[in-house]
Amino acid sequence: MLKAIIKSMRPKQWVKNVFVLAALVFDRQLTNGQALIKTLLGVLLFSMLSGSIYLINDVFDKKADQNHPKKKDRPIASGKLPVSIAIITALILIIFSLYFAFRLTTAFGIISTIYFLMNLAYSFKLKHIPLIDVMVIATGFVLRVAAGVSLIQVERFSPWLYVVTTLLALFIGFGKRRAEIACLNENATSHRKVLDGYSLEFLDQLITIVSSTTLMAYSLYTFSAPNLPQNNSMMLTIPFVLYGLFRYLFLVKVQQSGGAPEDLVLSDRPLQICIVLWGIAVLIIFYWSTFISLF
Repeated sequence: MLKAIIKSMRPKQWVKNVFVLAALVFDRQLTNGQALIKTLLGVLLFSMLSGSIYLINDVFDKKADQNHPKKKDRPIASGKLPVSIAIITALILIIFSLYFAFRLTTAFGIISTIYFLMNLAYSFKLKHIPLIDVMVIATGFVLRVAAGVSLIQVERFSPWLYVVTTLLALFIGFGKRRAEIACLNENATSHRKVLDGYSLEFLDQLITIVSSTTLMAYSLYTFSAPNLPQNNSMMLTIPFVLYGLFRYLFLVKVQQSGGAPEDLVLSDRPLQICIVLWGIAVLIIFYWSTFISLF
């Protein structure tokens, strides 16, 4: 039963909550012990809260999931996890997460509540509305970043990162929709009603627009944000972002994958290497002087 509950909470999806760490890293407070602990607690609470949302979503999507080639094996759809147990677990997680969210900071509690209510609206209604569905997903990523900002005393966090986060989330979201249509073909709308509002051509246009603006916004961030090194060394990370965007496009359009972006992050080796190298580059650029001072 516990295994079924954890599986329904989608631990793979929790990788999205790494965006809560953005403020900590990009405001150069990674070495601040108190800020680090509060942010990690924030990541944990967001993971628990998102897990409760997935439980609720699976309860109300049970019949639809039973007709899906892959989702039919989910614990609730398959009957391994009773609906009553799923609902009770979700309620416990919601109360626990929101209570301690407000204990961390009031602002973090408010953002967590907005995140929960928005995702609840998404599960019931918004996920069936074309364009709005992906925009809500993108808003969820922005709220994660904002949640991280609310946990620490931000000194020079650049608003460009909100723009980049929004565009990157839209890029991934539209890629996910494209992969779903390409995979399910004529049966797409029977598995996800919102896909009736999309076409491959339309999504390709959206992906082209968003991928271009994502790269442009990130490039502008690397030499215009106030807390970056004066030598513009942050621009050295642009090639990693460029390759990451290209790799994701390759996986979506050529390999016909991307229906589950979190699986790509956890399984595609070139994409993983790209993300790791980008992360190392960012840490070196931001924290090199701190690292040197330790020795």
